[in-house]
Amino acid sequence: MQSSTRTLVTLATGALLGFLVAVGGDVRASRDSGALTALAPPTQVGALPWRGIGHAVGHDGLLREVLERVKREYVEPVDEDKLIAHAVRGLVSGLDPYSAYLDSNEYEEMRVSTTGSYPGVGIEVAPAVDAIRVVRPFEQSPAARAGLRAGDLVVSIDGESVGSNVEAAITRMRGPAGSAVRLSVRRGGEALPLEFLLRRAQVDVHSVVAVRLTPQIGYLKISHFSATTAQDFRRALDSLRLAATPKLAGLVIDLRNNPGGLLEAGGAVADLLLESGTIVTADGRAQDARFKMTAEPGDLLAGAPVVVLVNGASASAAEILAGALQDNGRALLVGRRTFGKGSVQTVMPLSQGRAIKLTTSHYFTPSGRSIDGRGIDPDVLLEGADPANMDLADPDGRASLLAHDRDVAAALRVLNRAPAVRTAPPLTARLH
Repeated sequence: MQSSTRTLVTLATGALLGFLVAVGGDVRASRDSGALTALAPPTQVGALPWRGIGHAVGHDGLLREVLERVKREYVEPVDEDKLIAHAVRGLVSGLDPYSAYLDSNEYEEMRVSTTGSYPGVGIEVAPAVDAIRVVRPFEQSPAARAGLRAGDLVVSIDGESVGSNVEAAITRMRGPAGSAVRLSVRRGGEALPLEFLLRRAQVDVHSVVAVRLTPQIGYLKISHFSATTAQDFRRALDSLRLAATPKLAGLVIDLRNNPGGLLEAGGAVADLLLESGTIVTADGRAQDARFKMTAEPGDLLAGAPVVVLVNGASASAAEILAGALQDNGRALLVGRRTFGKGSVQTVMPLSQGRAIKLTTSHYFTPSGRSIDGRGIDPDVLLEGADPANMDLADPDGRASLLAHDRDVAAALRVLNRAPAVRTAPPLTARLH
C-alpha cells in the first residue's frame, strides 16, 4: 500500500462509542472517522507571558482583556494555567466538531488507544452508579485469569472508592507490568464484595474476532482500528481458512458500531482484499494533508465474495474500508447508512506532553465521493433497528451468532448469491 503521508491516524467520535473504555486504551471519540493524523515532531513552543497573550492572539487584545477580567473579578480565584488551557481548548474546539486540544493525559490516552497494547489489568469498562461495570475481560489478561466476569461492578481500587470518575479509575488500574492492584467487585448473586489481587501485565487488545458461519463461510468482526488490526485480520482470516472445508468460499466483515481508529489500519485491511486500485485520497492546504493510498497486488481471498455489514455507528476508518471495497467492486455493503465523517485530523504534539488534533484535510472514496455528513449507502438496505450486540468473547455468543443476529443472517443470504468479484455498479435493494 502506497501513501504520500507520514503516520496516518483517525479516531471516531465519542458519541458513537459512548463511554465504553478499554482500560489502557480509549478508543472513544476524539479524532475521528476517516481522519488522518500525522504525528509530527514535538513543537518547541515557549510559554507566553500572561500579559502578552492577548497581543499574541489578536491585535485588539480581546483575549487578554477577557482573561484579565476573569482573573480579577470571577467569584473564586482561578489558576492562570487552567485559564489558558481552557482558552486554548475553546480556540481549537470552536473550529469544528473534531478538532481538539489534548492535555498530557488525553494525549497519552490517544497514543495508547492506537498501539493495541498497554500495561494494565485488561478489562473493557463502562460507567455505572458509584462503580464501573466490566463489559468484558480481554482474553489471556490478568483480569480474565483472575476470574473477573462481564457485568461485575468494580467499586473500589486499592481500598479507595471508585465513585463516578471513570477516567480516574482507569488511570488507577494502569501501572507498570508486574505491579499489583486490588479490586473490590460486586457481583450479582453474591452477598458480599469479592476481592481480586491482580498483577498488571502487558495486555494486547485484539480488534478482530473470527467466527465460522458455515463450513465454507467466515465472519470477521472488527471492533476498531489500531496498529495491530491488519495483523489481527490476517491472523483471523488464516484461522478461518484452515478450518474451512473444503475451502473458504466467502467472508462477512462486520463493521457495525466500529468508531474508527488508525486510518492506515483501515487502508491496510482494504489492501489485503484488493489486487489494485485506489483506497482513499485526501486534499488539504498543507502538502502532508494531500495524499493517496493505493492497493498493491495480493488479494488474500483470491476473489472470493465479500459482504460488509455497516450501520449508523460505522465511522472513520471503518468508512474508509467500506468505501474502498464498495467503490472497487470488491464487496457488497449490507445494513444501514454509515455515520458520515469525511474530514482528516492531524495530531500535532506540543510541549510538556500536550497536543492539538486539528482538521487538516477532507478525504474521498476511490470514486471521488465525499461522505462528510452523508455517510455511505449500503448496496443492500436492511429494515428495522440494529440488533442487540452479541458478546463474541463468549463461546456461546459466537456459536449462536447466526441464529440471534438477523443482520448477519441477511449478510449470509446476500453472500450466497454474490459473484466472486463484483464489477457492476452498486445495486440498491431491500431485505425484510
